[in-house]
Amino acid sequence: MQAQANKLLMPGEVIQGHAKEEETCEKCHKKFDKGAQNRLCSDCHKDVAKDVEGQRGYHGRIEQGKDCKECHTDHKGRDAKIVVLDKATFDHLKTDYPLKGKHADTNKVKCEDCHKKDKKYSEAPSLCNDCHKKDDDKAHKGKLGTDCAKCHSEKDWKTTTVDHDKFDFKLRGKHTDVKCDKCHIDNKFKDTPKDCVSCHKKDDDKAHKGKLGKKCESCHVDRDWKEIKYDHDKLTKYPLLGKHNEVGCTKCHIDNKFKDTPKQCSSCHKKDDDKAHKGKFGNKCESCHVEKDWKEIKFDHDKTKFPLLGKHRSPLKCTECHKGDLYKDKLELTCISCHKKDDDKSHKGNFGKKCESCHIERGWKEITFDHGKQTKYPLLGKHKAAKCVSCHKKNLTDKLPKDCYSCHEKDDKHKGQEGKKCESCHDEKSWNKTTFDHGSMSVFPLLGRHMLVECKKCHAAPTFKDAETDCWSCHQKDDAKTHKRRFGTECQDCHNVRDWMAWDFNHDKTNFKLDGAHKKIANKCYSCHSKPMGKKVSLASSCGSCHDREDVHNGSYGDRCERCHIGNDWKQIRTDVVKTVVKARKK
Repeated sequence: MQAQANKLLMPGEVIQGHAKEEETCEKCHKKFDKGAQNRLCSDCHKDVAKDVEGQRGYHGRIEQGKDCKECHTDHKGRDAKIVVLDKATFDHLKTDYPLKGKHADTNKVKCEDCHKKDKKYSEAPSLCNDCHKKDDDKAHKGKLGTDCAKCHSEKDWKTTTVDHDKFDFKLRGKHTDVKCDKCHIDNKFKDTPKDCVSCHKKDDDKAHKGKLGKKCESCHVDRDWKEIKYDHDKLTKYPLLGKHNEVGCTKCHIDNKFKDTPKQCSSCHKKDDDKAHKGKFGNKCESCHVEKDWKEIKFDHDKTKFPLLGKHRSPLKCTECHKGDLYKDKLELTCISCHKKDDDKSHKGNFGKKCESCHIERGWKEITFDHGKQTKYPLLGKHKAAKCVSCHKKNLTDKLPKDCYSCHEKDDKHKGQEGKKCESCHDEKSWNKTTFDHGSMSVFPLLGRHMLVECKKCHAAPTFKDAETDCWSCHQKDDAKTHKRRFGTECQDCHNVRDWMAWDFNHDKTNFKLDGAHKKIANKCYSCHSKPMGKKVSLASSCGSCHDREDVHNGSYGDRCERCHIGNDWKQIRTDVVKTVVKARKK
């Protein structure tokens, strides 16, 4: 009943290929679910489903999500064609076989040339040989296989792009310019000989006369027959280096004889050796010379017991030291053995034979002797510039005194006054600059203004101890200008070193205290001190010594006026004296 109902509801008969499922609509349709139709199609057309899933073939490359019914609509009758294909607009690039070159020319290649009647479009052949077997039989007779694409392209059958590198014989150099039929005679490609001599036997006979064997590739390259690539380094026990690499083969291999060619340098270079060394340096030329250049010496003298340094290295020639046989005559390794004349000229043998103690190979005049580390007397200041013979006038090993005075007694301008320890004041930097501490090293410390005074102001001569220490000796002129010796010669009693104009004499600390009317003349010192004195001031302290003319008593009471008079006022008499006089009168 269901089948009859389905048949009545059908819009029309299905195509012949779907006739078996015509009565079972659920095979292609799902009630109330149009979206399920694509899945139902895929369930039957599994090959198409695989293409869609793998994104290959035409169905795998068209727009994703497209419904099958957009292209394939059924129920149009048994003979209906539900594959709608517009050959004019069909994009063959979306298939597994894009059309290129002549294949894309619709005027020459028709669709039916490849897609046969009653065959699915996907069943069209994809190999060249499937369509072009007749062309291959005619040209190659099947000898080159069925992969035509190795040589031919879709552009033109006659245009070949064969990649010879994919075969066992890669074309290089001149071989790329050779036409195929030069090697592949009568279009025979299989079993074509690959060895050089098969083609180049005439060239070999002309050049080598067959003496070098058949492996031409051992020496020659495809770029040019005359270019030799023979790897002498790998294929023989005699690698070609330097100038040997530029020498023609026949220079060593005379008459093309390669076996038993001598490998010793002297075999070829005996004339050079006779001219340069006269056979004195032996047969092992390679010990000194290199293949790069005969004049370049590689001998490492540093590996001997006498490494060459400084001037010994270059431009010194070997023969300057090795004047005899290199192996028989052993040279001494001491400096003096070669440089005795230099030593006689400079040191006259006084400094011993160990020249290397002071000199180096960089330059005879450059001295490396470290006087500070190698002796107990480091050279500082001007001593560094002094020549060795300035101190070492005799044998170098003679012990010299280390004190300054031993060498500089003649320079001592103090005439021995300051002793022999010159280093107390002087140092090696400069004889004229001193570090003398006047405070701790003399009886006259420099204070105040004295610190600014030049040494020569006090010390007229280097005999420093001759200088006087009293103020008067230096400041006599200053005193003559101001005091005129009225205060004696002990300037320090009033003045100090801070400044000549600053003085702090306190008269009250003397035997004559200033009080009363005397205070009024405190700044008029010369009123009392009017005459020149000796060393010290020695004025009488009695009143009468200054006021004898003012004494109304005419000396009857002596010269000690202070017994009665007060210094504040001359006319005022002391009260105790008055009382005594009154008592005396009453009696």
